[in-house]
This record gives sequence, structure tokens and C-alpha cells, in this order.
Amino acid sequence: MLQTLRKAGGSLVMTVPKAFVDQNGLCEGSQVELHLVGKRMTVEAPTRPRYKLADLMAEMPQGLPSVEGWDEMPSVGLENG
Repeated sequence: MLQTLRKAGGSLVMTVPKAFVDQNGLCEGSQVELHLVGKRMTVEAPTRPRYKLADLMAEMPQGLPSVEGWDEMPSVGLENG
């Protein structure tokens, strides 16, 4: 794929193809990793961590936190509706 470099301030910029953006779930502000080897530059979208509920729960020191008096609080909306 041929790209044209453009000047922006003191830098040169190029666009990222929409297919790459969509495939990797990128948006404005996303960070990517650049790998430079000689005349070659590759762009890698970092993988996002995948969490499992069981793993997250195992990290909690005393299980789910509880709020004293929570069950006795009156309804304030459509909780019982």
C-alpha cells in the first residue's frame, strides 16, 4: 500500500487505513507500537487485556464489599416497579 507523507508542523504524517483501524478497534487517541528496523517501519496495535470475572473476584481480598444498611434503604425510583 503506497502512502503519501504530508507536512504537519515540523513533522511528516501519513494516514492509517480505515480497515486497520476497524480491525483493531482503534479510535482517535489510541496508542500503537512502532517497530523500526533499518528502512522498515511496522505498526502494531497492542492487544487489549481480556478479563474473566472469576479471576477478578479472586483478586478481591474479602469478596464483594458490602454497604451496611443497604437492604433497609427505601426505594427512590422504579426499583420495585
